[in-house]
Amino acid sequence: MSRVLSESLLSRIEDAGLNASAPPQQRWIDGWMVRFSAGKAKRARCINAVAVGHLPLAEKLGLCQQVFDEAGLPLIFRITPMSRPGELDGWLEANGLQRFDDTRVMALPELGNLMPEPLDRSLSLQRAGHAAFAQVVGQLRGSPLSHQQAHAQRLELSPVAFEGWVLRRLDDSAALACGQIAVEADMVGIYDVFTAPAARGAGLARWLCAWLLARARDEKGVRVAYLQVDADNAPARAVYHRLGFHDAYAYHYRSADPAAA
Repeated sequence: MSRVLSESLLSRIEDAGLNASAPPQQRWIDGWMVRFSAGKAKRARCINAVAVGHLPLAEKLGLCQQVFDEAGLPLIFRITPMSRPGELDGWLEANGLQRFDDTRVMALPELGNLMPEPLDRSLSLQRAGHAAFAQVVGQLRGSPLSHQQAHAQRLELSPVAFEGWVLRRLDDSAALACGQIAVEADMVGIYDVFTAPAARGAGLARWLCAWLLARARDEKGVRVAYLQVDADNAPARAVYHRLGFHDAYAYHYRSADPAAA
């Protein structure tokens, strides 16, 4: 965890991330938030150990396993510095759950005077509805239709409003880049930033993120930004560092079969 950002701010960022990724398929089991959406995003189909609870770990794990079995999904834990009990990660490792997908939560505690350059006249930035945005993201990711549909459902029913945008050329309908924001109080999260392979290296992702952040600041009054990115995604992390983001904390996943996840 960052030693620069306060514990209270880190906790608020974690809460905001959980709220923004909440699927309709969710239930509580003795202090654990159990999510079992059929979509691609692991944040929406994993266990978040929010509180210690009262049941023995083995018994609670068995109850969670039933939920994932009924949903036809592999059981996955998301482990953060806030996960409880503190010894959970070691206990899961001792019980055969393997660690994978090291992720960084990055934060920008003050948006300040961030200002994107004017949009190139050959480009068009368009707002997209939830279903349309999920389709664009799915096409850029190469996700199957079922994942796109689950993503659209999660956006539509999210307790935090999402706002998706797509960047295209004026003479071409194909998406060059996309991204969306979720605003909660004075915080904004950046999600689903993707650039088409043929358009990479042109600074589109950086411009789009800067524009989204400036919009959230100027129109929504936010002051703090956060995002989540794979630890080994060096190009994306470089973009975020140039925008002023710094690592806030890390998390990872555990599963008996990471390949199935």
